[in-house]
Amino acid sequence: MTPLDLMLADFKEKYAAKSPSKAFARLYDDSELGSMFAYFHEQLTEHFDSINGRARSTRHYWADNSRELIALADELNQALLALKAVGVDVQFDDRYQQAVDRCLPWLSMSGGSTVPDNFEPVVLVRYEPVFLRAATTTVLKKDRRRVNLKMEGEGSYAIVYSYIDPDYGIKFAVKRAKKSISSRDLARFKNEFETMKRLSYPYILDVYQYDDARNEYRMEFCDATLRSFIARRNSSLSFASRRRIALQFLYAISYLHSQPLLHRDISLQNVLLKVYKSGAVLVKLSDFGLVKDPSSTFTRTQTEMRGTIRDPLLHDFRQYGVLNEIYAIGWVLSYIFTGRESLSATGDAVSRIVQKCTAHDIASRYQTVRDLIADVEQLSAPPVDTSARG
Repeated sequence: MTPLDLMLADFKEKYAAKSPSKAFARLYDDSELGSMFAYFHEQLTEHFDSINGRARSTRHYWADNSRELIALADELNQALLALKAVGVDVQFDDRYQQAVDRCLPWLSMSGGSTVPDNFEPVVLVRYEPVFLRAATTTVLKKDRRRVNLKMEGEGSYAIVYSYIDPDYGIKFAVKRAKKSISSRDLARFKNEFETMKRLSYPYILDVYQYDDARNEYRMEFCDATLRSFIARRNSSLSFASRRRIALQFLYAISYLHSQPLLHRDISLQNVLLKVYKSGAVLVKLSDFGLVKDPSSTFTRTQTEMRGTIRDPLLHDFRQYGVLNEIYAIGWVLSYIFTGRESLSATGDAVSRIVQKCTAHDIASRYQTVRDLIADVEQLSAPPVDTSARG
């Protein structure tokens, strides 16, 4: 089977299992992608219908629904990009595309979302398809010209480049192992790709294809690291934006722990962000070279201490656990909310959360990321100091 055949088969199985209703399934006479189209069409219509209703009443869209719509939009975008990459051209109705684009900037990952006062109701499409497939199959020419690579960053055993794909005009990234890499680190590099390939979550970086001849793999391109994004905006970034970034980061870690995996190299450089023209941002957790799979002997036998942010209470990398990961998470949260590369010690709610993450008594730390998320979701913006105003 070709890569196209495999992808279509995967999509057919995945979205048929979601059982879209007959009302939407009947709109798509496509044995391979019909269930996928019907699923996204139905889910988007239900969200838009609910948002229209909330816009007329409380102007508050519920927290769970907001998170679901953000994840749904990202899942749809990734699916359409994946299909385009193998030569399947899908047209998404402008009415729904524009509706998604209008909603994403004000949707919040926590506490619900405030529908803007000037929100125009979405025109619901129930009796005609919003996805059109140009043909059952198509073959792209796949331009074989060499493309220029731009170096984006360098790690201990790999270099990351970016390039514009000449067929699609889309920017991708390439992570290439250094020629001097040891056999063990090369095995770790390949394991990183395999691990990320099987993960599927809006806030985990997507990877696409491994090239054994070059020891490199393709992945989605992100616009900034967490460090560079906040450093450039620290004076103007709102508390609400910082909390959204923090929660997306925590959701990614919580998902990873549920697999169950430990990242073991959480840092300001390994948290990436996609930045959209609308101002919306999407966190993408990356760099899984030190990921620990409890079922794998590979990670248990590696004993040297690695990682950018190291828990001072950890003396043997084989013993690395959730509580050690939470220490590193505390440092990242501190940076998100303060823009300073030091632990917050101001005594406010954020500082108390950070201190609980990094407590010297390991038993006093958060025991799970889910417990940590619950506290971050409750954070509210600090009061404005008006004492200096005339």
